Amino acid sequence: MNEFAEWDSFYLIIGGAAGALIGLQFVVLTLIAERGRVRSPEAGRAFSTPTVLHFSVVLFLAAFIRVPWPSITPPSIIGAIVGAGGVAYIIKTVREIRAQSVYRPVFEDWLFHVILPLAAYLALFVLAFLAKWDVRSSLFAGAAATLVLLFTGIHNAWDAVTWHVFEEPQQSHKKRKGRE
Repeated sequence: MNEFAEWDSFYLIIGGAAGALIGLQFVVLTLIAERGRVRSPEAGRAFSTPTVLHFSVVLFLAAFIRVPWPSITPPSIIGAIVGAGGVAYIIKTVREIRAQSVYRPVFEDWLFHVILPLAAYLALFVLAFLAKWDVRSSLFAGAAATLVLLFTGIHNAWDAVTWHVFEEPQQSHKKRKGRE
């Protein structure tokens, strides 16, 4: 399908970015873990794991869009599965955010960890069905959804790192000071 060929450079760029960011996220988490602080698996599942998943979905979409599909049907089915799986995962993420007790989320957290990714995954799901009628517009909208996931992941990774570097030490200091 010629429509996919026109997206070669776009997905090459964002796929490479997503792959690099996945690796960087693991490096940062390893460095933070080596600091010896009390770890919270609940907060990690709520905030860090979804970030890696979003980067992985972007990497997957970048790879799968380059397959020489004979028609729009196979990528539409895969897009619907990715979108539905993403929606289900965001629902799970909401539960995990509410269950963790390390950090009280503010609006920005709900926006970048729930609202924007949910919109992107819903778009991927809906676009899978609309692609049969308008492939070109669906590819543009799918690219936008993919960018939302990439930039959401970048924001969330940065937010997590800055929290661990600046906020967590202050909270630990306040707890130690309260025990003295």
